[in-house]
Parts: sequence; C-alpha cells; structure tokens
Amino acid sequence: MQGASRESYTAAAERLEAHARRANPETIAGTAADVLAVADLLRREPRLRRALSDPARGGEDRQGLLSGLLGNKVGKPAVEMVGALVTGRWSAPSELLDATERLGVEALLASAERGGDLGEVEDELFRFGQVVSGDPALAGALGDVVAPPSQRVTLAKALLDGKAKPVTVRLVEVALAGFGGRSFDGALTRLVELAADRRDRQVAYVTVAAALTDEEERRLGAKLAELYGREVSVKQVVRPEILGGMSVRVGSDLYDGTVLRRLTDTRNALAKR
Repeated sequence: MQGASRESYTAAAERLEAHARRANPETIAGTAADVLAVADLLRREPRLRRALSDPARGGEDRQGLLSGLLGNKVGKPAVEMVGALVTGRWSAPSELLDATERLGVEALLASAERGGDLGEVEDELFRFGQVVSGDPALAGALGDVVAPPSQRVTLAKALLDGKAKPVTVRLVEVALAGFGGRSFDGALTRLVELAADRRDRQVAYVTVAAALTDEEERRLGAKLAELYGREVSVKQVVRPEILGGMSVRVGSDLYDGTVLRRLTDTRNALAKR
C-alpha cells in the first residue's frame, strides 16, 4: 500500500482490534464474514469500488454511500470498520478492495486468536498447502481459475471436513478467491505469514531431505530467533531430492546449504573450465 492508503487501513484495523478485545470468538467471526461479504461485493462491482475511493468525493459522502447501500445487511461493527476504510484516501480502487479483504482476514485471525486456536490455524493452513503442492492433480484442480469457484470450494471443504478449524476452512475459501490478486498457492503462503505475524512471529521455510526431530527444529528456531530478534515459526518442507543439508528462507533471505545446491555449483564451475 502507498502511504495514504496505509494510514486509511490502520484506522480501520484499530477499530477491529478494539472490537476483538471486547467480543467473543463467534461474534468476531461473524464480523469477519460481514467484512468479507463487502469485499466480495467490491470485487463484483468495479463502479462501486471507484465511487467509494473517488478522491473527488468527500469522506463523509463516501461513508454515507456505503451505509445506505449496506443498510441492515451486515452488522454495525463491519459497517463502522469498512466505513473507516472508505473515508480514507486510496491510491487506486483496487487498493480499497485489497484492504477490505485484508481486514476480513485479520478479523478471522482475531477470532482464532481469541479462541486460542491461532497457532493451530497457522499450522493447518501450511499443512494443507503442502498436501496440495504434493499432488499435481489436486493442485491443478484447486488452482484452476477457469473452474467455477463454488466447485473448488466444495472440493476443499471435502478435503478439510473434520480435519481443520472452521477459521482455517474459511481462510482456504479466501485463498481460492485469489486473496490480494494472488494464485491459490501464493494466497495460502501469505495467509500463513499473516497468522504468524499476528502471533508476533517470523516464518522460516526450511527445506530438508528428511524431517527434523522436534529437538532439531527447536534448536533451529532458537538460532533463527536470535538472528532475527523475533520468535520464529519453523515450517518444514521435506524433499528427498535435495539429498542432504537444508535450505532456509526467511522473508527475502535465503540460506541454501543443500547437497544438491553444492553439486549444482560444482557442476557449473566445471562446465566453465
């Protein structure tokens, strides 16, 4: 987001946090559903997006347009939160849509946090992403943007039925809708990172040939936390083809100490002689 857009989002996010402090998990989840419903409306109606982010119209005017449109269709907390968004300044109508969707996601994560399930939701999202990426046919079916969204949602729900928290299932639906304009895989990754960030943690993606033991994972997490000055959530990806060693990606930082990387570097060096 641009600076002005970021300030507009912050005002709405503060309203969300105030709501989350006094409401129960179910109420917060209901507010999340309302905000995401507004995001769906904005996605379907580009003219409305433009009207609600038009700098030529005053903030109160835009807020009045929103309130009149929504009426009693969504709860008061959601109207107030999205109202805080539309009164702000936006660099582009698409940023208003992204911010509304992000606010709905944060509300879902807040409901999980209030219910003590946030860490589990983070892990479930990551594990589901690994299951999907490990099955080309499944990845193709869920990532097929030409297929009807309802069809892909039905498939995802069938896979997660009885195996994941309701918040996890709803977030997977958000990912299938292309959260933030991303691919399904990219959206899941971003949702994992947002869940970790809400727990004040950095995500470290660790690729290994064989799974680390709990103690090895704990020691690695401690070393990375010392390096980055923040708690680290270690996410293991097991790929036997790397032969040995490990690679670690934290944000834009990549540390690749795999045997496959060393062999590749050696082969490239020999080819240049």
